[in-house]
Amino acid sequence: MALKQNKDGYVLTMTVHPDEVPDALLRDYVGARYQVVMVRLADDDTPMDRREFEGDNAVRLAGALSREKAFGDFLVHKGELFDANEKDVADWIRANSGVNSRAELRTNAEARQRLLQVNKEYLQWKKN
Repeated sequence: MALKQNKDGYVLTMTVHPDEVPDALLRDYVGARYQVVMVRLADDDTPMDRREFEGDNAVRLAGALSREKAFGDFLVHKGELFDANEKDVADWIRANSGVNSRAELRTNAEARQRLLQVNKEYLQWKKN
């Protein structure tokens, strides 16, 4: 029904069909805490496989890394680039992943693996 943010975090307001509300929930005291699990549903109301989102996540990661100054610094430190500008970093990500466009990361599992590997190396480098 609604999603809003307050000082404590996000507040999700849900609508539950009366036939699906457990009696114990209605009898419990106000303020009782519950844990709820949510999954995105496909058009046929079956849970979507989270692997369906790996490609989209990789596209977003590639875009974020190309804009992140520290990732450019990482590539310069590794000797992969001389200049850490966004265009050169984006070109390097595509070349290293073996794709012509970030969009190909949606369907190319090998390219996603190469991107995730370099991201893993980058995150380790950032820790040091």
